[in-house]
Amino acid sequence: MEISPNTNKTKPKNNLGLYLSLPVLSWALYDFANTIFSSNINTIFFPFYLEETIGKNEVLDQIASTFISYSNALASLFLVLFSPLFGVLIDRTGKKKKYIGIFTLITVACTFSMGLVAASSMKGEIFGIPIVLAMVILLFVIAKFFYHSSLVFYDTMISDIGNKETLPLISGFGVAVGYVGTLVGLSVYPFVGDNGSHVAFIPTALLFLVFSLPLFFFVKEPKVVPKKKESFLSGYKEIYTTFKEMQNHRKVFIFMISYFFINDAISTAIAMMAIYAKTVVGFSSGAFILLYLVSTVSSIIGSFIFGHITKAKGATKSFAYVGVLLLVALAVATFAFHPGLFWIAGSLFGVALGSMWVTSRTLIVESTPEEKRGQFFGLFAFSGKVSAIIGPLVYGTVTYLFADYGTLASRMALGSLMVMALIGLMVHRKIIDLKV
Repeated sequence: MEISPNTNKTKPKNNLGLYLSLPVLSWALYDFANTIFSSNINTIFFPFYLEETIGKNEVLDQIASTFISYSNALASLFLVLFSPLFGVLIDRTGKKKKYIGIFTLITVACTFSMGLVAASSMKGEIFGIPIVLAMVILLFVIAKFFYHSSLVFYDTMISDIGNKETLPLISGFGVAVGYVGTLVGLSVYPFVGDNGSHVAFIPTALLFLVFSLPLFFFVKEPKVVPKKKESFLSGYKEIYTTFKEMQNHRKVFIFMISYFFINDAISTAIAMMAIYAKTVVGFSSGAFILLYLVSTVSSIIGSFIFGHITKAKGATKSFAYVGVLLLVALAVATFAFHPGLFWIAGSLFGVALGSMWVTSRTLIVESTPEEKRGQFFGLFAFSGKVSAIIGPLVYGTVTYLFADYGTLASRMALGSLMVMALIGLMVHRKIIDLKV
């Protein structure tokens, strides 16, 4: 294997050599690390904690779903405000590791603090909410904001370690390694049990920190001549200019609209699947953990397979395949009146989830000019995070308004995500019709 001077880009003799190269493996291990946070906190143990703290009956279970949805929406609101500016910052400075490091440490600190606060015996209320619950929710919002902020810089870094030919394979490898991180993250479950989900917060923070370290030690950034320094907020002007150039980059802008709706469905489903499985389908905590393991294995297999499908068929068609898989998974989950159907839905959703990151990152790299890639990744995050406000808000509002109907409220909320996925596929069809 050859490594070019002053760069991480490699020319592997085979795929195994590519995957085991130090820059690629170290980059993928950060996916391993941040997926531990995503699965343990965002998907499983934070929702479980709220359900344990709030949910006492079918009506209060729907209110717990509303709390989860609105917490995710609030974190996404801040991401909408800042993620485009992060992309501009990348293009101006070329620095990625610095900000990944800062944001990772903040995420780790907040997650660690969630565990300390949840285990404390503080008394009192704020706005009618127990102060411990309010503080844990606030720390979650901050942690999730900085976790997703780090991904803007991390996703852009992929173009530093691969070329057009190897990018789909590297992306697929990163996602697969990330989902192996899910398996490691779930190793904390035996110490948690069915009614102590907050116990998972502190070990999750430590695992995130440990497995993120290789990226900082073994991935070198290419030297970039910094652009003229301007006010950070002036980046909005550049973003506005990029939007004005829509006709020059029509494919990527149509994709961002499509991604808006697809991500609306998938990010909301990720946040709500644990409490949906427990309160609607009747899964125990242990049964859901097992389902999540199966879904994770499906994600690993799907990401590898779609790395090769994307290389063979192109990112545009591959993303459409993923959208169809997602739509089918949501339909099965919405009408799953037997746990067996939810096992099928979970497996299909796992394949769709792992494959979406493979295809979307590759499509952005293929469709954007190198000198504006960071800015487009910022806009890509912007599109995703706006949808991550709308989806949870719609889901949470449905469960709140129809709480008196019990589990039917959650089925209606999940059904709304099918509509979003279908709209996304219809918009994406316009990219395929462009034949570019």
